[in-house]
Amino acid sequence: DVFVLRNAGNTLSHAEGSVVGSLEYCVGHLGAKLLVVLGHTKCGAMAGATQVMLNAKKAAASGTPAKQTTLEKLLAGLAPVAAQAQQELPSGAS
Repeated sequence: DVFVLRNAGNTLSHAEGSVVGSLEYCVGHLGAKLLVVLGHTKCGAMAGATQVMLNAKKAAASGTPAKQTTLEKLLAGLAPVAAQAQQELPSGAS
C-alpha cells in the first residue's frame, strides 16, 4: 500500500498542521516504515519562492516592507533554498 501526501514545495517551515498530522497518522497508525519525499523539475512552488525571495530583497533595499499574501508567506519558508540556488546556479539558469 502507498499513502500519498502532497503539498506545495514540500514545505514544512513550521512543524504543525495537516502535513505533520498526516505523517504521524501514516507512521503511528498505519505502521509505515519508510517515508519518501520527492520533488520534480519546473516546480511552481520553487519558482514562487524565488520570486518571493527576490521581492523581499528589493523591498529591503528600498526600505519598504513587502506585503505578502498567505501563499507568499508559505513560500517564504523556501527562500533560503532559493537564495542558495541563486548563488550556486550559473547566470540565466531556469
